[in-house]
Amino acid sequence: MVFKAQVFALTGVQPHRQKIMIKGSTIKPDAWEGIKLKDGSMILMMGSKDEDVPEEPTEKPTFVEDMTEDELNTAMELPVGIRNLGNTCYLNAVIQCLRSVPEIQDSIKKYEIKSDGSAIGGPMITVAIQDVFRFMDMGKTAIPIVFVDLFRTTFPRFAEVGEGGKYMQQDASECWTELFRLFQDVLPPKNKEKVDKKFSSSLVDQYFSGEFRCEWKCDESEEEEKQITYDRFQQLSCHISQEVKYLHTGLVARMKEQITKRSEKLDRDAVFTKSSKITRLPAYLSVEMIRFFYKEKEKVNAKILKDVKFPIILDVFDLCSEELQKKLIPYREKYKIMDDRLAEEEKDKKRGKFVDNKSKKLVTFPYSFPDDLGSSNSGFYELQAVLTHQGRSSSSGHYVAWVRFKGNEWLKCDDDQITPVSEEDILKLSGGGDWHIAYILLYGPRVLKLEESEVGEKEKEPVEEKMEVTNE
Repeated sequence: MVFKAQVFALTGVQPHRQKIMIKGSTIKPDAWEGIKLKDGSMILMMGSKDEDVPEEPTEKPTFVEDMTEDELNTAMELPVGIRNLGNTCYLNAVIQCLRSVPEIQDSIKKYEIKSDGSAIGGPMITVAIQDVFRFMDMGKTAIPIVFVDLFRTTFPRFAEVGEGGKYMQQDASECWTELFRLFQDVLPPKNKEKVDKKFSSSLVDQYFSGEFRCEWKCDESEEEEKQITYDRFQQLSCHISQEVKYLHTGLVARMKEQITKRSEKLDRDAVFTKSSKITRLPAYLSVEMIRFFYKEKEKVNAKILKDVKFPIILDVFDLCSEELQKKLIPYREKYKIMDDRLAEEEKDKKRGKFVDNKSKKLVTFPYSFPDDLGSSNSGFYELQAVLTHQGRSSSSGHYVAWVRFKGNEWLKCDDDQITPVSEEDILKLSGGGDWHIAYILLYGPRVLKLEESEVGEKEKEPVEEKMEVTNE
């Protein structure tokens, strides 16, 4: 082998390709048995080095250390981020969360501005966001100069300047609210004829708006008749108190509150108990964690750091009115079939039994009522995005979006830095310290998938938009 290595150094022929001959005899691959070498002996080596010399690659290799952020994300098949233009992380985080909603993203991409010159404000901002999405779809980090400028011009309070002439940090929740109001006027509903008339004015109303049935009872007068009102919402609130340790507890507490208002019977202000129940559930449910409160002395929006756990799967059935609950139950029974099957598959995996999901044909059911596209027909939601804040005040610190990517895979969207994270990392955003804390939770529809054998005959009728059959 030492000899063959020396020949390799002289000829470039790899040792395993060398055939060594002396006086017409071929020596064994690994020994000199029966061969007597003399000084000046002629040794013949036969072999080719053509296959051993690699051709120079047409594309030179790029190392991870030398890649730009965009190149790295493309290589890892990750989405790209949005450049921070100076305290615009609150805006970037909101855009990343909204981009996770297919209906919102699709509607913005298809939006066409009027050519009569009348389009200002909302339409212009929508086109600017469309441009941001276009760059991101191309795998390029978006640099939203036009969008940020239009946003600050349209909403001057987001253009506050601090010491040194730098733009100040803003509240992401307020930005979220303003963008939704803007989209409400700009984005048209989808299949308007299939939407409840009360929620058919825009895409936002269709997919994000719900309705409360509110019962008002005067605590200071039995003679005061109960009043019934209906309120629309685009976001639920979770007020954080000493008793609230879980999201659901905070949501339930919000459904019953005491409010002072005018009493017709007493002819004065009196305390009323307002009891609310949901009569319409939207397909997408956003929840704001009320973490900021104003400190008069310090004149700052201070932050509540308390740990409040939130689930990946959210069930709001008990927040609904009896009438809505009756409509939800038939669909919820199908979810139980799916959950029982998934639980059994999980048991089989733990026992070491092979579970072949690829060969299963699953029927995907719609998540809306047939006569109200954009609603939720089950009350089940799956966490889709989380907007977090790190810091002690809403006017300082840093905002980040955490978005579901594929299945249980998540992405941390920190401006133009996109990092894969796990579901466990998402659950750690519940608070309790100076780490990133959930501020807005965006829940999307939990998709119902049943095996063909689990579907009733009537439900197998091939009705468009009713269901879809796919291989898992």
